Amino acid sequence: MADRIFLEGIKFHGYHGLTRMEREVGCRLAVDVSLETDLERSGRTDSVHHTIDYRKVHQRVIEIGRGPSHRLLESFAVALLDVLFDEFPAERIRVTVRKETPVLDGIVDSVGVELCREGGKVRSS
Repeated sequence: MADRIFLEGIKFHGYHGLTRMEREVGCRLAVDVSLETDLERSGRTDSVHHTIDYRKVHQRVIEIGRGPSHRLLESFAVALLDVLFDEFPAERIRVTVRKETPVLDGIVDSVGVELCREGGKVRSS
C-alpha cells in the first residue's frame, strides 16, 4: 500500500518519563503519525466520509498524549498505536514520538522512538 495520510509535528505538553520531575512537571512532546490506507475512493468522491479524517487522528493523539503518564516513550507509543489502529481503518500505522529538550547532560534537541504496526504486530523501526 503506497497511499498514506500523515500528520507531522503534533506538539503538546505531556507527563511521560522516568524521572519524577518529568511525570509531575511534564515536558514538550512531538508526535508524527502516518496511516497507510487506500485513498482511491476519497480521491474520486472528494468526500471526507471515504477517508481517515486527520482532524480526528490529531484529536486522539492529543487526548492520549495528555492522558495517563508512561515511564517510557515506547509504552506511550504502543498505547497510541493500539488506539489509532482500533479506531481508524489503516493497514499500517507508523508513530514517531520525540521528547523535546530532554533532561540530559549537554544539549540535545530531542530523543524518541519510532514504532510501526502492520497486521496487528508492533515492531521497532
